[in-house]
Amino acid sequence: MNLISNTAKPANKGQQPPSLYEGRKQIYPKLAHGKFRMVKWIVMACTLGIYYALPWIRWQRGEGIPDQAVLADFAGEKFYFFFIEIWPQEIYYLAGLLILAALGLFLVTSLIGRAWCGYTCPQTVWTDLYIWVERAFEGDRAARMRLDKAPWTLNKAARKIGKHLVWLLIAFLTGGALILYWHDAPTIARTFFKGEAPLTAYFFAGILTFTTYFLAGWMREQVCTYMCPWPRIQGALTDDYALNVTYRYDRGEPRGALHKDQGFEGRGDCIDCKQCVQVCPMGIDIRDGAQLECIHCALCIDACDDIMKRVDRPTGLIAYDTDVAVATRAAGGTPKYKLLRARTILYGVLMIAISALILVGLAQKPTFQVSVLKDRSPPFVQLADGSVRNGYTLKIVNKATIARNAEISISGLDGAQLQIIGLAQPENGMEVQLPLEQYGVDRFRMLVTAPPTERPHRTSLVITIQDPETGETHTSTAAFVTAGAK
Repeated sequence: MNLISNTAKPANKGQQPPSLYEGRKQIYPKLAHGKFRMVKWIVMACTLGIYYALPWIRWQRGEGIPDQAVLADFAGEKFYFFFIEIWPQEIYYLAGLLILAALGLFLVTSLIGRAWCGYTCPQTVWTDLYIWVERAFEGDRAARMRLDKAPWTLNKAARKIGKHLVWLLIAFLTGGALILYWHDAPTIARTFFKGEAPLTAYFFAGILTFTTYFLAGWMREQVCTYMCPWPRIQGALTDDYALNVTYRYDRGEPRGALHKDQGFEGRGDCIDCKQCVQVCPMGIDIRDGAQLECIHCALCIDACDDIMKRVDRPTGLIAYDTDVAVATRAAGGTPKYKLLRARTILYGVLMIAISALILVGLAQKPTFQVSVLKDRSPPFVQLADGSVRNGYTLKIVNKATIARNAEISISGLDGAQLQIIGLAQPENGMEVQLPLEQYGVDRFRMLVTAPPTERPHRTSLVITIQDPETGETHTSTAAFVTAGAK
């Protein structure tokens, strides 16, 4: 028996093997008109306006402190967001905001599907902007298709070059705006073109310029289909009652072209005009049902509603609906919609709880933090008179925008004397005034001396630091090691 009789024959020498992958088909989305297209225009204008304008907004915080409203100051190790200031020790606030954003995304998805993808995702926003520029130079869908098929002429070259130059300008402005969030905006904008900005500024501006140009200009729907994980995650976040952009087949089928003087008796409302396909930026047919590529931009709803009005039929053949509702209507029943479900209630409760924790934390955030580190080597020093001295490093973070004095005192150790290197020795030996610089970190060398004891032991030393003006107090404990008398 010939065991290899059914195997494929190798390609002839010089012949290319057939490709196992289908090439990308260029999508020419048509301009839609309607309420959802208007919402997308408004969202695009607002999000782009916020992105480009936010770094230029000023917010006075005090002398010597950055006055940019939104700034990630890595050199100063702080994040600023209007009245909120996050220090490295408070990174948990950023974690809380990220969790809150994730839960908000889950909630929106469980209510109205991929509305984030269709309206506010940066890929969608910049792709919309790039398509708008493309229409300005090359015309709408039909004109662009004719231009691409036409032979090269000066007119075609001018349109193509002009489009790509504007695309590159938008990409550069996008990358340039990003670095404004990491540096003082007026300063970096001035030094950038003089060649005096940090190398990291040029690097990240170049990276985002490159990615914006290629992702929004060339790859477009491929980013959503192949690169983004969200279409695959959303399946775990939706259920039968989540509203999605849906073709109501109970009303549209059987579909077919509408001829002159033909009525709608015995047929569905869909006239198979394919306008829903032509306006789709993903190039899919919503009538095929739920699809991974669909970003729920709802432009197909606008296109279909426009056609329904022209043929004197009710709008809403394509609408935000659920598969359960469509199936219920098809069976002659009355659909039920459930916005309040276990998952939506859970997401909402978690968002409220986390928001409350963040707000309470911000409201009660102390204006200074203290850490005390005991010397390890040597653990103590025994003086000539038999007394024992322990050394500590005191670190105080002053989060106030003004310089101030704090009082430090010790307790828990009878007869102990406190000394801060470089500062005057207190008369009672128990309290010292600490000068704190505004909005910074101060380090002090602290020595505590205790009378001699009969045997070695370890004692907890209580260190209290208080702002006498505000009454704010911070207490820390540290070990004090003593040696027995010789």
